[in-house]
Order: sequence, then structure tokens, then C-alpha cells
Amino acid sequence: MLTPALYRGLTTAATPAILLALHLRRRRGKEDAARAGERRGIAGIARPPGPLVWMHAASVGEATSALALIERLRVDRPNVGVLVTTGTTTSAELMARRLPYGAFHQYVPVDRAAWVERFLDHWDPDLAIWIESELWPNLIHETHARRVPMAFINARLSERSFAGWRRFPDLIRPMLAAFDIRLAQSPADAERLKALGAPDVTYVGNLKFAARPLPVDAAARATLDAAIGDRPRWLAANTHDGEEAIALDAHKAQSVPGLLTMIVPRHPNRGDAIEALVRSRGMTLARRSRDEPLIASTQVYLADTLGEMGLFYSLAQQSFIAGSFVTVGGHNPLEAAHFDTAILIGPDRRNNAAAAQALLDADAAIGVADPQALARELADLLGNLGRRNTLARNARAVVAQHEGVLDAVLARLAPHLDRLTP
Repeated sequence: MLTPALYRGLTTAATPAILLALHLRRRRGKEDAARAGERRGIAGIARPPGPLVWMHAASVGEATSALALIERLRVDRPNVGVLVTTGTTTSAELMARRLPYGAFHQYVPVDRAAWVERFLDHWDPDLAIWIESELWPNLIHETHARRVPMAFINARLSERSFAGWRRFPDLIRPMLAAFDIRLAQSPADAERLKALGAPDVTYVGNLKFAARPLPVDAAARATLDAAIGDRPRWLAANTHDGEEAIALDAHKAQSVPGLLTMIVPRHPNRGDAIEALVRSRGMTLARRSRDEPLIASTQVYLADTLGEMGLFYSLAQQSFIAGSFVTVGGHNPLEAAHFDTAILIGPDRRNNAAAAQALLDADAAIGVADPQALARELADLLGNLGRRNTLARNARAVVAQHEGVLDAVLARLAPHLDRLTP
């Protein structure tokens, strides 16, 4: 029987193993060596004066979902600072570029009690907001013990996570009870949270629908658009190991002259491996990280950079949302829905199930069950401009239908925010 007290003791006893794991992650480039102290609760900057809202988002997807909320908070309540914590280097780089003035990023401390206490001693938040799915017992219980109001918003619990947490009812139930506000990402997520013992779970919509369009550098777009010209093009967005090969096979299956495949890997540091794969298939490649020119003979444009996803959605006529042919759970298809691109989604959609289903139900995306189906649907879209335009138009309509989600979330947070500033 795993209880919060036993978990606390186990994580304290595991300190040598945790330190070794962090060291190994730094060697692999998965931790920021210059900011390693933050993972042990050592603040990298001073706490600003005045009320402070702390938001925790696990990684890029969750952090992106929170941006619209952060921006709105800073506009509506400019006297309130916003601390954003995440656990990955890619999300830290994203936040560095996109956080508004008055909001700042720190790495979340590893869930060891002493490090959590050090983190909370320094930051002393007035309101804590968890985004989506990452629940750390020591972090939650220590925050609750300090009587900090807590909200769990856009809460997501996949079937796999639900099955895992059911094995530890004495750990998950008090964690869920510690929150003052629980807003689920979908009705299905609400039911799973209730089944684990969460009281008063509400569904007000999916915060991902409220996200603003990803930024697009107008000059970079003009340059690339001119280089591509009238060539047909498609995008494999946020790919993981194994999905680049699927994208290359889909390219080779087409009979469309001049087809350009654009690949944006989820982790740009995989660029060398992807380049080797492309060249092993006898295909021509240009890499954005090396500023290699995209010319008429380029078959694959590898965008192994960060923060340019919006740029490539804006250029793509068709976009495959990756992470859905590997056991990752699929990335957020709503990011593509803001742009004039037809959306294709693979079978593994569990991380964004509600958003994907909303698009599929509205004839705003195409579900592809396997790599062969991706190649077939891509061929159909490349030859059917009307179908592509219908999908893109329907996707934009789906996003527009959910514009009130952000207001609904802020209305639930308002009583706690009002205590900080009118």
C-alpha cells in the first residue's frame, strides 16, 4: 500500500539514484547543465515582489496549452506575476521565446521532499495551477500543506494512466482531493478522475482550443515560399524515431512531380540521424539548422530547429500530426487547425483524444490507421484541391466554435485571483 508518507520516504532514500539519473540525463543533453540547480529546488532568479501565480506544465504540449491563459492573466491582472515550471529543455526554450512580460520560467524540482520544500520556500506562490496530467505527490502535498490554493485545469487522464493510478488508490485519492478546482479536458477524463476519487470534477471545455495560432516569422515564410514556388508540399509535424521513415515511404509512394516533404522532428537534436536516413534512401535533403538552400531538386526539407512549427504549418498544404504512429500518444492537431492545411492523424491519439475526435467528427481531419493509409490519403489530397480546402475550412471552424473556453476557465479561477488583485 503506497501512501503519501511512504512515497516521501522512498523518494528521500532514492536520492543517490536520482542524482545519478540527473547526471546521465545531462550527459545525454536531456537536462540543462547551466540550470541544473533548479532541478534540486535551487532558484535561478529572485522572486519578484507582489502576488505570484505558479503554473506547472510537464512539457511543450502542456506549456503551449497554457500560453493563452498566461497572456490573458498578464493583461487582466498586470500586478500578478506568473511562474511557469516545466521539466524539459525544449519546453524551456519555447517558454523563453513566447512568455509575455511578467511571466518567467524555471525547471520544476525533481519530486524529492527536501528539494520541493526549497523550491516552495523561495517562490512562496499565492496560487498554484497544474496543467493537464503531470502529478507529483510531494510537490502537491507540500503545496497543499502550505495552504496554497490549487487548481488542476485541462486535466487529462488517459486509459493507460487511469489503469496505472488504480493500483495506488491511497496515493492518488489524497492528491486529487488536495485541489480546490478540478477542470477536466473532456467528459471522459472527468469520469476517470471521479472514478479515482476526485470530488467535484467539472468539464468546461478543452483549453487547447483557446490557444492562439503559433507564431510565424513573415520574412522567413516569404523566403521559403519563394524557394518552394508552386511545388506541391506536405508536412510531417513533430516526428519521432520511426515516423521519418514512414514519411519518406509516403513520399516515394506518390507519383506527383516535384513533391516536397517537410519534416519537423519533435527533438531537433536527432537531425544527424534523420539526415542519414534520408540519404540512405537515395533522396536529396536540405537542413534548416545549417541554413542549406531549398532548391528545385530538394526532395526533403528537414526543419531541425525549435520554435518554427507555425512557419511550416503555414507553408504546408497537407500536414500529418506525428507521435501517432509510435507509442507517444499523438501531438496536438489543433495547432495545425489554425492554418490553411489539411490534417491527417495516425491511430494513437490518446494524448489529444478529445481534440482529435472533434476534428474527425467535423470532417476537419482524416484518420489514417497505418502508414499505407497515410500514403493513400496523401495521394488523394495531392490530387483533390477541393477536398483539401474543405478539410482546412472545417478545421478553422472547429477552433472558432470553442472560443469561450478560456473565459470559462478564468471564471472558475476568478475567486482565487480576486484575493490577489481585484
